[in-house]
Amino acid sequence: MKKLLPAMMVALLALAGAAQAQEKAGDVAAGQKKVAMCIGCHGIPGYQSSFPEVHKVPKISGQNAKFIASALNAYKKGERKHPTMRGIAETLSEQDIADISAYYAQDGGKTEAPAQVAEPSAAVAELLKRGNCASCHGDNFSKPLDPSYPKIGGQHADYLYVALKSYQTERNTAIGRSNAIMAAQAKPFSHAELKLLANYIASLPGELQTRPQSKFR
Repeated sequence: MKKLLPAMMVALLALAGAAQAQEKAGDVAAGQKKVAMCIGCHGIPGYQSSFPEVHKVPKISGQNAKFIASALNAYKKGERKHPTMRGIAETLSEQDIADISAYYAQDGGKTEAPAQVAEPSAAVAELLKRGNCASCHGDNFSKPLDPSYPKIGGQHADYLYVALKSYQTERNTAIGRSNAIMAAQAKPFSHAELKLLANYIASLPGELQTRPQSKFR
């Protein structure tokens, strides 16, 4: 059995490498030509969505490309329930998703979150500790430990609040998100606690932006 373990590890590593190799490489220039459906919401500062409740659409310029691709695929599969986003995602090929993700990842400029940020209140600090949020989202919630995790520092508070609540939703065909890790993190919190977390994370300086773009190209 001991002799088999190294061989199994080699096989697993080979499979992981093959999966990474199969990931589509994004083309920024191509992506810029494919975001016409995106800029009508994500390219307008302060623009609000009304589903599942009124909230600002998320800032995505400067977001991790791998996370954007993961989110779009989740909408496409129905793992994230949002009729508009699913309708858009279903029209996109794997290459489209890779190109759009690459474009928005570099569209945030070179802004870096500062080393020092405002300290949370004692209540918020306890919530952050309970949720172990920094273990995935990293320093200042802007340096995720894996590129498939989102930057959330400075994201809109109302969007963060709605997103966190969506992970608590079960067996609903219209709203909610299927993500076992985030569901386990979000479910123990009350809505009031989630709002405190969202407000604090939104107050932090971050790398995410909403960059106005012309609808006429």
